[in-house]
Amino acid sequence: MRFLYTLLLWLLLPLVFVRLALRARKQPEYLQHLGERFGFYPHPASVRERVIWLHAVSVGETRATVSLVARLRAAYPDHHILLTHTTPTGRATSEQLYGDGVLRIYLPYDYPFAVRRFLRRFRPEIGILMETEIWFNLIHESRAAGVPVLLLNARLSEKSAQGYARFAGLTRGALQQLDAIAAQTPDDAVRLIHLGARQVSVMGNLKFDIDPPPATRELGRTLRRQFGAGRKILLAASTREGEETLLLDAFIAQSAMKDVLLVIVPRHPQRFDEIAAMLEKRGLSYQRRSTDSDVDPNVQVVLGDSMGEMFAYYAAADIACIGGSLLPFGGQNLIEACAVGTPVLIGPHTFNFADAARLAVEAGAALRVKDADELFQAAQALLKDDSALDEMCQQCVRFVASHRGATDKAMGVIRAVLG
Repeated sequence: MRFLYTLLLWLLLPLVFVRLALRARKQPEYLQHLGERFGFYPHPASVRERVIWLHAVSVGETRATVSLVARLRAAYPDHHILLTHTTPTGRATSEQLYGDGVLRIYLPYDYPFAVRRFLRRFRPEIGILMETEIWFNLIHESRAAGVPVLLLNARLSEKSAQGYARFAGLTRGALQQLDAIAAQTPDDAVRLIHLGARQVSVMGNLKFDIDPPPATRELGRTLRRQFGAGRKILLAASTREGEETLLLDAFIAQSAMKDVLLVIVPRHPQRFDEIAAMLEKRGLSYQRRSTDSDVDPNVQVVLGDSMGEMFAYYAAADIACIGGSLLPFGGQNLIEACAVGTPVLIGPHTFNFADAARLAVEAGAALRVKDADELFQAAQALLKDDSALDEMCQQCVRFVASHRGATDKAMGVIRAVLG
């Protein structure tokens, strides 16, 4: 099965370059560091001999590594932390979080020759894959090279599990070659076990252990002053394609929201100009965050065209609606908003964070709405009821505090393998 999988990868190789070229039309960074995607790394041979390798695909996974990286540095000070990514935004997030404190590269595509080059070049003592990264050749070649690989903070939606089940033999073989698996929830663990995984533990979600840096909280206070201390702020965070249209049309239709400042932060930076065009087409007065200036009282919308400031946006807002949940994208991470005490509104599509969304609603930290119109109705009601809004703020903090501890469990799994 793995031979057929690898053969298919070779047949699809021309499409890899086409895909990169298409993505580069909106995000030129996709054409940078191309060699790394095939195992060719320009870094000098000054990497410490002892390397802990941590793979975080994109922005969300990279942010989730903060508490774990801090603990790894403290527990293994003689090791170098190697962070691998798949997307330019993940790599940029790593740069913002860690600067030169870690080594960062792209993980090579799952071709055996590329994976072998990667393993020979960095000789990691352990590999840690975050969330849902099951690469068949990567896991096989790591085992062949004597590199133990863990799958931590693992999550697997029902939809993803059905996809992997189509290749049951291949998936089972890869999962059984992993040295340990620690899932976010019991449901994730059950789905992994049904696919063939052995000895799956439950560790919780690393995202609950993230503490917003003091500098980020201070930036949040600065943003609040710039937005207008006396205005109500509704944040649309990490919005996805098609959602901005729904939000803006519903916002225009809600006449009672005229005194509310809507802040829209698209998930992908290459879409900033696209959202600006939407605002202009609808005749909405707006201002870009990148101007770094006070928002005119007549401005209706702020376009959050900055990277690495999501915690600050959450801290500056009265209410946050979570992108990716109004349309079937599966939703984005709502824990960051709750961590700074900002109540959350979520749409019907939260399968990427199903357990966290359910628990947040049960705790009174989040409200679920069916569409954009209902979202603005719920926001309007909360913004008019200070006591209800304050109660949700308190429930947000309690909700996050009650689910901390995943980092401790992750470190226990790592120590059992690495010593």
